[in-house]
Amino acid sequence: MTSDKRLIFVSNRLPVSIRQGKLGPELVPSSGGLATALRPLLRESDGFWVGWTGTESRSQFSDLFAESTQEDGRLVPVALTEEERRHFYCGFSNEIVWPLFHDLQSRCNFDPAYWRAYVAVNQRFAESVSRVATDDAIVWVHDYHLMLLGSMLRQRGITSKLAFFQHIPFPPADIFEKLPWREEILRALFDFDVVGFQTPRDQRNFAGCVRRLLPAIDLHRTSEHMIAHLEGRIATIGTFPIGIDFEEFSTQASLPKVRERAEGIRKDVAGCQIMLGVDRLDYTKGIPERLRAFQNFLASHPELHRKIVLVQVVVPSREDIPKYQELKLDIERLASQINGKFGGPAWVPVHYIHRHLERTELLALYRAADIALITPLKDGMNLVAKEFCAAQVGDEGVLILSEFAGAADQLRNGAVLVNPYDIEKVADAIYHAFSMSPKQRKRQMRKLRRKIRRENVFRWCERFCAGLEASAAPPPQRKQLAAAAWQTSAAGAPAGEYQ
Repeated sequence: MTSDKRLIFVSNRLPVSIRQGKLGPELVPSSGGLATALRPLLRESDGFWVGWTGTESRSQFSDLFAESTQEDGRLVPVALTEEERRHFYCGFSNEIVWPLFHDLQSRCNFDPAYWRAYVAVNQRFAESVSRVATDDAIVWVHDYHLMLLGSMLRQRGITSKLAFFQHIPFPPADIFEKLPWREEILRALFDFDVVGFQTPRDQRNFAGCVRRLLPAIDLHRTSEHMIAHLEGRIATIGTFPIGIDFEEFSTQASLPKVRERAEGIRKDVAGCQIMLGVDRLDYTKGIPERLRAFQNFLASHPELHRKIVLVQVVVPSREDIPKYQELKLDIERLASQINGKFGGPAWVPVHYIHRHLERTELLALYRAADIALITPLKDGMNLVAKEFCAAQVGDEGVLILSEFAGAADQLRNGAVLVNPYDIEKVADAIYHAFSMSPKQRKRQMRKLRRKIRRENVFRWCERFCAGLEASAAPPPQRKQLAAAAWQTSAAGAPAGEYQ
């Protein structure tokens, strides 16, 4: 890392979950993309991770967090009530921001109660961060759940360096402006010293939004980033595509137990090529569209029946939200329909797995797969694509990747890019990948692995910290500027809404 300052990571969830063990409640590491990416950095930092516990009570599990291991970092738990969870997380975060930022505004529910909960929970996070933030710290806030946090910390007099990284896409202005609280959120983001995005497209979209909605802004480009001046505040806006710990994935995929399990998976499918999809249950992942594309492939190529299988792993997520329950049923119906139409006693074309997988099992699937079919309708990055390549220690797999995944910017020179909405072209890409020679597969996969190895999670952190060190917001003015800016952004809000 380029900075020797204490790091304070802030995200919606802590990188652990509470599970009932044989001896009582215990903390277990989370398997989400953010936790996976940042856990290696925590091991090198004498810092903190602030986030929600996943429970309503903080005091009930206080001993667990006080005894957290070094790998988990020093955890600062934030407790939410059930109503806050429903309105802040299920409501504003996942019924407004998530669909809107993924260009699916028809799925949005712009309930004002959700906004009030979002403000209140961001204030709760600001209280927790304030307890551990020092002037020489770097407070690194992650993702769309906490876009107001920078302004709230400045209002509290925090003069630390503040950074924000958006893991999901940022929409163009004609979509973002549908958000009723658009100016409040944009202004709040400018109390961060650095605002980072996954791709140049996201950065351009953000710049377009601020130019349209905040006409007083002065925005200009440097050699690497954009610098924004707004009402005395200065922010660096950059593109920092997130990576993975390539060496860890590659090393673990080479372990004998993973190799043996991968060999067992291949024996189970009797010589068929294995095509793998691994996704969290979400309508942005394009799972139904993927299944329809595979159905089209099977209908178009009867000669390849019993020569290929699709293993589709769906990790449970947000299943208390009705639209996610409907999505799960749609996926199950399509998988059953394909198997009923094309399968038989000796061959099942779709192997559907709906559960969390242990790390060894996931790595074995990555290693056993001949093709990865990663086709989100829109995605900030998609670390599964990078994990698959890192686990391909024999350089033998093919990556089919949606051109709307953030990873496509980095991996286009080696991946087979597709439009996930065009099921016939995706079917053609499956045939192309199936037919690819071993020599061509190795050439393409080596390109991908070199890229992912070079632009790993540590390089991502170094580039982000370098952008933060270069940011120019003058510390003596931060408190005064934040208070004035907050009053401006809150002018149209009901009294007390920001307190």
